[in-house]
Amino acid sequence: MTNPTTTLPTSRDPARARRTFVAVLGFAIARWRMHPGLLGWTLGGVMVATLTDVLTPLLAGWLVDDVAHAHPGSRHDAMVMVAGLAALGLAGVMGRRASYRGITHLNSRVMENIMTGAFARVQRFSSEWHANNFAGSTVRQITRGTWAMDTLGDTIMLLLVPEALVLVATTLVLGLHWMVMGLLLAVGSVALVVLSVVLTLQYVAPASRLANTWDTRMGAALADAVTCNAVVKASGAEQREDAHLAWIVGRWRHRTVRSWLRGTNSANLQALAALVMRIGMIAAVVVLWARGQANAGDVAYVLTMMFVVQGYLRDIGQQISIVQRAVNEMDELVNLFARPPGIVDPPGAPALHVTRGHIRFEHVGFGYGVQGRAPLFSDLCLDIPAGSRVGLVGPSGSGKTTLTKLLQRLYDVRAGRITIDGTDIATVAQSSLRSSIAIVPQEPLLFHRSLRDNIAYGRPDATPAEIVRAAQLANAADFIERLPLGYATMVGERGVKLSGGERQRIAIARAFLSNARILIMDEATSSLDSESEQLVQQAMERLMAGRTVLVIAHRLSTVVGLDRIIVFRHGTVCEDGTHAELMAHPDGVYHRLFALQATDPAVPSA
Repeated sequence: MTNPTTTLPTSRDPARARRTFVAVLGFAIARWRMHPGLLGWTLGGVMVATLTDVLTPLLAGWLVDDVAHAHPGSRHDAMVMVAGLAALGLAGVMGRRASYRGITHLNSRVMENIMTGAFARVQRFSSEWHANNFAGSTVRQITRGTWAMDTLGDTIMLLLVPEALVLVATTLVLGLHWMVMGLLLAVGSVALVVLSVVLTLQYVAPASRLANTWDTRMGAALADAVTCNAVVKASGAEQREDAHLAWIVGRWRHRTVRSWLRGTNSANLQALAALVMRIGMIAAVVVLWARGQANAGDVAYVLTMMFVVQGYLRDIGQQISIVQRAVNEMDELVNLFARPPGIVDPPGAPALHVTRGHIRFEHVGFGYGVQGRAPLFSDLCLDIPAGSRVGLVGPSGSGKTTLTKLLQRLYDVRAGRITIDGTDIATVAQSSLRSSIAIVPQEPLLFHRSLRDNIAYGRPDATPAEIVRAAQLANAADFIERLPLGYATMVGERGVKLSGGERQRIAIARAFLSNARILIMDEATSSLDSESEQLVQQAMERLMAGRTVLVIAHRLSTVVGLDRIIVFRHGTVCEDGTHAELMAHPDGVYHRLFALQATDPAVPSA
């Protein structure tokens, strides 16, 4: 019951944890540096607030010293110290306010850039990548990683950076006054930080990453079941899906509990180490006082300083754990950004301008790269003149659909080239190539948007009159106008509120409006009732007029009237001609398939 496309990491993989930590921090720093003004504003406020925390114990020590000695004029000095403490407190408040405002704007900008950037990259990944990854998992990876970036920014800039500054500054001040105390604080702080990092990377992180993997699988299972709810209902399989999800959620809970318990254990160990350091520092200053090397003000300074430092150090382990958790949650997001798109445009690729629609496959070689499998196409040559209507026929797996995918450059050829009007499609921008080809698939996908938006998807600048005209040509206007909201009607996810024939006519209307010179049709009437099929067939005949048309044929009766029929077998063209020419060969593949469907129309060709 595992997802074959998901590799589950082992809970103990320190080397991978270190690589992930470095990669994610590099990713985050690069995004922060894209906004230098906000970054400077945030860190400037942090430095001001931190400086006030470093100076406050010093002034408190001077105040205690003045009060303890009570010499003439000390009252005046004490009031100066009180005023200084008040000023430091106000400066600290203002510095923190500046840092909070800065990090708010910085994080929101970075999250916006990550969300839009991740979406843009996923949109441009290959069709093969999308076929091998759950949509729910991808959405979960992006949203979880984006929010983890917010956590990472808050923790590092508002907590860890001030802690580092306080420790460095306090160590320097102590070292200038008592070298031994400075060394003791430095060694204790470094030891505590190293302990926190080691526990987090070696003990907590692997378990947290495994929990995140199961969290992603849980999101994928939820999305998969909800998307296919109609199939679940039709099969009466609600309890089976409940059990499947419960199995995944149970493993997610087990991994998550282990991750949380490891985090708790790590925090307890770090708290114990911080307590030992604090007691050691207090004991050291008391010894200095007993030897006459420190006065009451010095003791008050160290006590106050330790409370300040302890306030920072108390949660440093938890903060490092939070950073590591955020790093784990961003791991899959960073991998999305690191993954190159499957199909890449050449630098400065121009737009394709199709004037006629003449298609040529010149010595094309292609295979899907499955280990041990021979290439599908080898030295494939085809010439499809502009304006011709061509049927693609053959048994399942013979290469019909692959041919149209190569024409759209959803995959790159391994050898040879494909040209449209003499231009190699690998040299032009993919977006311009695909916008020059209209697609009417066997199962049209519609957005959960209005009918108007769905028809105009290929031409968002189309006028209302143009949209209505396209719907009329597609035999869709009548049913649209009968709806209460007409063209403003929302169609539901994937168009579930419409019947199969209505979805097909919306797809045909979309193709009409795109006005592309090349049209690919994947047997759009194979699953429709007779009345819907007739309406769709009429619309398709109008749509094919004046265009170069490729029809992937499942029912051979639909290609009888086409100009040309190309028959594929195992990736090679075994027959090519009109229906009459191919039927003249009783031993041919086409004749056999046609005869088989004539006696049993339910038998498809592919």
